[in-house]
Amino acid sequence: MTSFSLPGFDLTAFVRSTLDEDLGLGLPGGGHDVTSESVIPAEARFSGVMDSRDAITVAGLPIAEAFFRALDPAMEIELLVEEGAQVAPGTDLMRIEGNARAMLTAERSALNTVQHLSGIATLTRTYVDAMEGNGVLLDTRKTIPGLRHLEKYAVRMGGAQNHRMGLWDAAMIKDNHVLVAGGVGEAVRRAKDAGVKSIICEVDRLDQIEPAIAAGASHILLDNMGPVMLREAVALIGGRAVSEASGGVRLDTIAAIAASGVTYVSVGRLTQSAPAADIGLDFTPL
Repeated sequence: MTSFSLPGFDLTAFVRSTLDEDLGLGLPGGGHDVTSESVIPAEARFSGVMDSRDAITVAGLPIAEAFFRALDPAMEIELLVEEGAQVAPGTDLMRIEGNARAMLTAERSALNTVQHLSGIATLTRTYVDAMEGNGVLLDTRKTIPGLRHLEKYAVRMGGAQNHRMGLWDAAMIKDNHVLVAGGVGEAVRRAKDAGVKSIICEVDRLDQIEPAIAAGASHILLDNMGPVMLREAVALIGGRAVSEASGGVRLDTIAAIAASGVTYVSVGRLTQSAPAADIGLDFTPL
């Protein structure tokens, strides 16, 4: 089996829970694939090819493999492209051969995963290319509950980097934190005094930049600023902290935003609403 692991992600548990959901485990009459069991002989074998119907950036094939192997450990599986590869329409991605019932039962879970993750990777690559080499693209925490590790993995396969993985790995001071603390500087100081090493502070006005940096912010998130204001903000920051443009970033605006000189540009749409990639899986009886 292809080696695949992500810190904090349990592949075996994910595969099992996803299959159990599809099989209706624990529900009245659930726990089996009624169609395959009633139509396909238990000893029948299939071969199959998973392929891309569009030009995509690939992500999720080792996870698809895990779904098939969970139901037929002896299944013969060959991954034909690397994760993160950019492929043309009609490219074969995976070949499989094994128990027909197992293939049919695992098919939708495997395809759903590869289509979703490849969709994220493909959209991410489109945004990265649009930046024309200026700055670094980041994702956000706008992920589907339970899929964060996989979705952020797909972002990396698309050529971007991850923002915070969660609430634990950096302080991110936003307007509501500032409201309660009484100001940008005071909010940052509280995080600094608490021993937080990485402090991101969101600002939506230029006059908030200096108090945030003076209090110890290491990362300034410039919220909903146009390219002209972003250039001014970058000049005010003067290299004392990293800068990030966020909010209102679209494919038709990201080039100008990235060219403003910011360190990062973050886009929630990468994980929040990336369209699924068009990927198929065709079987042949043996």
